[in-house]
Amino acid sequence: MKQKQQKEREYLFCKNSKKAAMLGMFTAVAMICSYIEAMIPVNFGIPGIKLGLANLVVLLVLYMMGTKDALIVSVLRIILTGFLFGNLFGILYSLAGGLLSFLVMWILKRTGKLRIISVSVAGGISHNTGQLLVAALVVENYKIMYYIPVLLIAGFLTGLLIGILSQEIVLRLQKFMKNSSV
Repeated sequence: MKQKQQKEREYLFCKNSKKAAMLGMFTAVAMICSYIEAMIPVNFGIPGIKLGLANLVVLLVLYMMGTKDALIVSVLRIILTGFLFGNLFGILYSLAGGLLSFLVMWILKRTGKLRIISVSVAGGISHNTGQLLVAALVVENYKIMYYIPVLLIAGFLTGLLIGILSQEIVLRLQKFMKNSSV
């Protein structure tokens, strides 16, 4: 009996260690994506618009590992990159956008009726909306909401691009996992 319990503990430890390593790897990749995106000298002519490369990683984790794991990666990435490369307001804006985006993506994924591209588009739109709402609260001026049509279009376009990339990566990884002995 003791030997069986010991083997179960070893199995759980190994499984948890692998999962922790995977989450660490995905968090690191998401942080690298955030850093690379900050270094890209692309100016869309509109302040605050970014491609959202780190959301690619969050979507992959959401679809391949699960909700809790994706939330962990998302929040850790926001906090760590905020402390490393940003400031407190950056963390606040990113958390507002990231958490609203994650909530919307989780709800839509859970319905099972939408593909990853649609979920990503909704995530991009809600991310920009969350950040704009926090900005309106911080500056105490709700006229900033006139900016929302521009951010909705930007969220749609960037969400579409990230969704297409995510779908392709998930399909290829699933095919790889199915055909390999990993």
